[in-house]
Amino acid sequence: MFGFNEANGLNTNVDGRDLIIERILHAPRHLVFEAFSDSGQLADWWGPRGWKTENREFTFEPNGVWIYGMRCNDQKQADFYGMESWGKAVFREIVAPEKIVYVDSFSDEEGNEVENMPEMLITLTFVDQGDQTKLIMRNQFASVEKLQQVLDMGVVEGVASQMDCLDDHLEEKK
Repeated sequence: MFGFNEANGLNTNVDGRDLIIERILHAPRHLVFEAFSDSGQLADWWGPRGWKTENREFTFEPNGVWIYGMRCNDQKQADFYGMESWGKAVFREIVAPEKIVYVDSFSDEEGNEVENMPEMLITLTFVDQGDQTKLIMRNQFASVEKLQQVLDMGVVEGVASQMDCLDDHLEEKK
């Protein structure tokens, strides 16, 4: 049961302990893949609107590590202004330009994982549709409860905003 939200352009579905999010991006697959595989490009668009990303470490290869931080720099986001969120990803599989698989966890600035926060196994699939790309994000959690914890944190809204930022970035790259 996928739910399409016209306001944010996402198809979302919860299947057991998996959250599946789909979005059509208006750029060819190779450009979309590059936006995820290049540290400089990632820093340009990663995170919701009003947040700036810093990549502390980015080794795009199997077993490579990506440590990133996002800081809200939009004063209009009152309660979030100045807030930071850090994450650590460990790449498991990369099949250019078709798929990226990584484990993502909440961390501190040094990449030390935060206890009692959900870890996600994320599989990004880039489906070639000519001048467009269908991005399928499968986020797998250890339990339904961990998935619910992330849903309660607003992950779908955050991803929708992030995909808007990616759309803007891709428009500049075309």
